[in-house]
Amino acid sequence: MSRYAKTNLTKELLTWAGVTKHPHRFGGVEFQLNGTEIGHLHGNRLFDLLLSKSERDRWIEEGKASPHHMYPDSGWVSVYLNTEQDIACAIEIARSKYDQIKLKGEMKND
Repeated sequence: MSRYAKTNLTKELLTWAGVTKHPHRFGGVEFQLNGTEIGHLHGNRLFDLLLSKSERDRWIEEGKASPHHMYPDSGWVSVYLNTEQDIACAIEIARSKYDQIKLKGEMKND
């Protein structure tokens, strides 16, 4: 499938208000909202996100993410971008993280 996975995911994330793209410290591309990382891409097929433990567990239980490829017991998850469905899952999880970051920012400004 997915030599276009990175492009499709990147294109989607960059349509969200305030999202910016930066080099990631371990290679790849990082997406941020207000200086907070939403997630990062390694190459074309691996998207990592840091979540709360409960969120991490929920996404893994639903089969939409896997434990992180290097740190499986952490709050990180990995989404392997092999199919269109995988990209949809990555977007769904990233949107959830985006909404949480946005809400925290709004609460700070109140």
